[in-house]
Amino acid sequence: MAKTNPKTVARVKRVRRIRKKIMGTAERPRLRVFKSNKHIYAQIIDDTVGRTLVTMSTIDKEFDAGEETAKVPAAKKVGEAIAARAKAAGITKVVFDRGGSL
Repeated sequence: MAKTNPKTVARVKRVRRIRKKIMGTAERPRLRVFKSNKHIYAQIIDDTVGRTLVTMSTIDKEFDAGEETAKVPAAKKVGEAIAARAKAAGITKVVFDRGGSL
């Protein structure tokens, strides 16, 4: 029988608690950021229709993987790239969803 990690359980609780409070709309969609050990992912989501409007990550073909993909410089590049894509899609305001990250 698999044991559950207390850190994982706590993170899942935080995610659920945050998602109850944050809802992305067409006027102000939700910016979701996920960090794995190797990569950083960012999505802009409209929760009213359940559709991802814009996405960017360190594994994207347009991303320059010159440095490590899980470090601060990579996160800055992902942020700048998703901001540019959001402006191109006509999105100027978002609600930040940090997920379970502290």
